[in-house]
Amino acid sequence: MTHARAERAALSDLFLQVGPDAPTLCEGWTAFDLAAHLVLRERRPDAAGGIAIRRLAGRTAAVQESLKARHGYAGLVELVRSGPAGLYGLVPGLDRAVNAVELFVHHEDVRRAQPGWEPRELSPGFEELLWKRLRGLGRLLLRRSPVGVVLRRTGGPAGGGSRDVLLGGPRGGARVEVSGRPGELVLFCFGRQPYARVEPAGSPEAVARLRDASLGV
Repeated sequence: MTHARAERAALSDLFLQVGPDAPTLCEGWTAFDLAAHLVLRERRPDAAGGIAIRRLAGRTAAVQESLKARHGYAGLVELVRSGPAGLYGLVPGLDRAVNAVELFVHHEDVRRAQPGWEPRELSPGFEELLWKRLRGLGRLLLRRSPVGVVLRRTGGPAGGGSRDVLLGGPRGGARVEVSGRPGELVLFCFGRQPYARVEPAGSPEAVARLRDASLGV
């Protein structure tokens, strides 16, 4: 089982456990909304433009609501569990390459919105995958950072050297070093700063500006 499929299965189980009205870290969205978002993203590319483009957001929201009405909560969860259709299903390895990080982040969006959550212990292989993806996505995710950012991985293999450092944000001016396990750094860079177990180091003003910044895609 790939990491993407493992996250998909675990998230689907959690959806059923918490129910459709459970809160998530996605502002204004319940678990029902998040399940519909995932189905839209993977099965309705014709309506997914509004995820990234504001002027298309109205159509995306309308289709997302129609998916909720058509399938219901249990039906959407089953579609999430069964895996992506369309291009994702046709191109070998695309689900593994693209969706592992997305599913991890949204799995944590549900987990960490519930009381009493604690970080999961991720396998070394999954941490390697998340760190590799973060190295590729870092500049995109941190493009709106008001300060320079150094992401320093903790808990990695000994002798990692420079591979454990990633630069993002503006190159000049104030800089903040953010240390944590790969999964926590991923969540931080995807805009879940209050819920990421990381250690920021820098001037208090720079750290505060980074924590309040709109990070992510």
